[in-house]
This record gives sequence, C-alpha cells and structure tokens, in this order.
Amino acid sequence: MGNLSFVLGIIGNVISILLFASPIKTFWGVIKKKSTGDYKGEPYITTLLSTSLWTLYGIINPDGLLVMTVNGAGAILQLIYVILFLVYAPKDTKVKAAKLVGVVNVGVLGTVTAVTLFAVHKNTRLTFVGILCTALTIGMYASPLSAMSTVVKTKSVEYMPFSLSLFLFLNAGVWSAYAVLVKDIYIGVPNAVGLFLGSAQLILYVIYKNKPVSTNPSEAIEEEEEEEGGSAHPARRGIEMNSSLGNV
Repeated sequence: MGNLSFVLGIIGNVISILLFASPIKTFWGVIKKKSTGDYKGEPYITTLLSTSLWTLYGIINPDGLLVMTVNGAGAILQLIYVILFLVYAPKDTKVKAAKLVGVVNVGVLGTVTAVTLFAVHKNTRLTFVGILCTALTIGMYASPLSAMSTVVKTKSVEYMPFSLSLFLFLNAGVWSAYAVLVKDIYIGVPNAVGLFLGSAQLILYVIYKNKPVSTNPSEAIEEEEEEEGGSAHPARRGIEMNSSLGNV
C-alpha cells in the first residue's frame, strides 16, 4: 500500500508540475512583447500563496515529502511568473499587483507561518494549516465555473481547452487516490471537489464540442466585458486560474 501511494505521489508530482509549467508559453510571449496585455496577475499571486501554504503543510507533515516537493517547485514557478508580471505590467496594474503581493504573499503568508510555528500547539499545527490549504484549494478549483457557464450560454468550448480540463481532471483524480491511501483528509477533500468539477468540464466538452453555436461567443464576451467596464472576461480569468492550478 505504501509503495502504491508513493507511485501515485510521483505521478501526481509530474502532472502537477506540468500544470504549473503551462503558463510558460504565456509569459514567453509577455517577455517578447514586453507587456502583459490583458492578462491578470491575481491567478498567479493566489497560486503562489496556495503552493507556499501547501509547502508549509508538507514540511510540518512527517509524511509530506511528496506534497512539499511538488508545491515547492510550484511556488518557485509561480514566484517567477509574479516577478515577470510585475516587470512587464502597465504602471497602474503593476502598482495594484504589487500591493496585492504585499498583502497576500507577504502579509497573509508571513502571518500564517508565524502563527503556525509560534502560536499554534505542535499537535494542532497540521490541522490549522490543512484547513487553510483545503479552503483555498477548493476556491481555486471552483474558479473555472465562470468558464463552464460561458460554455453553456454560448454553446462553445472556445474558452475551455480540452487538454487543460483533462489534465486538471487527472491531477485531481491522482491526488484524490493518493489521499485515500495515506488517509489525508486535507488533500482528499479539495481534490474530490476538483475531480467532480473536472468531470463536469469534460462532460460539457463532450456535449458542446460539435454543437452549432447559437450565440456568437465573441459578441457574448464583448457584451459581458462592456458590462464589467472592459475587464477581462470571467471565462478568461477562470482559464488563467486553471492554468496555474496544479497544487494538491
């Protein structure tokens, strides 16, 4: 049983790191254009917090080596993405993103780490950090809901790439199985949610991939962007968050 959980953990590491690495193409384009364009920094900033917290969870967990390695690698990649975003973002966006980094990745992460190490009893540290990680990961897995809503409204899977949905489904499935074997509820619960949502995305893809588009997706998106004051479409934000989500 121990060997099987280790193998699943290794497979989970590989899939998760591939997901963490998926925005590399995006940021290579950012570097060449020397601009972040319409991309949002929040997904990468949030994922940096999530991977950092999961790394902390892996460190304080006696059996958390595989959790620590995958999220440590993810945190490094997310940090690189955040730095590149801050370098190439327009001035106003850069200022807002820098403030968010200060609050989330310095303030929140620093506070949680300090409280965990110095204020929480050793016997309850794992529970404290595990609950925080679980809540944050569930929220991130739920981020593609706007993309799923757009698929239903427009009858188009344009903003829900099949390969990304498939990898997220596999990632959640592998880590769910791993959690069952090692009896870790904090890994199991968010990935069970991710597995359900990943399944729903694949089902939507099968339903709508060959359907004629009854509503012009570009027009629907333009209308919703106008309603939001020109901000990036929610489906795009969901996919951006998805592309950064590889943590357990």
